Amino acid sequence: MLRFSANLGLLWADRPLLARLEAAAAAGFRAVEMHWPFEVAAPAMGEAARRLQLTLLGINTAPGRFEAGERGLGAVPGREPEFQATVDQAVEYCRGAGASAIHAMAGNVAIADRAPARAVFRENLRIAAVKAARYNLTLLLEPLNPYDNPGYFYSRLEDALSLIEELRLPNLKLQFDVYHVARSEGDVLTKLGRCIAHVGNVQIAAVPSRAEPDEGEIAYPAIFRALESLGYAGWVGCEYRPRGDTQAGLRWMPLVGRG
Repeated sequence: MLRFSANLGLLWADRPLLARLEAAAAAGFRAVEMHWPFEVAAPAMGEAARRLQLTLLGINTAPGRFEAGERGLGAVPGREPEFQATVDQAVEYCRGAGASAIHAMAGNVAIADRAPARAVFRENLRIAAVKAARYNLTLLLEPLNPYDNPGYFYSRLEDALSLIEELRLPNLKLQFDVYHVARSEGDVLTKLGRCIAHVGNVQIAAVPSRAEPDEGEIAYPAIFRALESLGYAGWVGCEYRPRGDTQAGLRWMPLVGRG
């Protein structure tokens, strides 16, 4: 049976982060993932998760100057020391809080710079994965669709998979976000089957609205059946923007998914 986690970057976003943990536990979730939890000290996050019996999953590397439109630094030439500093920050946070994975954000890169940027990202990932492996942490790669994230380094699965296959590092995995895959390239079920061996985490949202997964173009019951038939044993992250109240929106789960 699939296990669903709450992405606290988007769910209960009107509350302080620790209050979102409380809400997730009260709603029946047994795991959570977050974007940038650094506002809360890692020991306090870990203590809250233990008290609430929540498993902490992935966090993101810091985005850089988010207010200026930056979405990570991993593939940005000339910013290598800053990216490695965000990796160090995320590794230490995971150690202190008890989280298990880090999404290495690539950042925005001009089209003309994509070739050198790939070499930068590849080397940054090699170094970062070694750092993460020391503490049994997984490093996740996630292409982001170009409609919501114009200029982001990569938007297609093949770009992430080529890095994973070249580096051959056991803790470097793919974050398969159904929403981004569907928006960027489609044919979600076929692509899921082809890359399941490299998948370290799955995320879901309706397409194209990014709301609860009970509307739109993707038949999520088919996605969930495929994950089960493929033997996926990880978590499915609910990374959607609620149409209204987060709690009311969870009515989709007994209809579309299984908690």
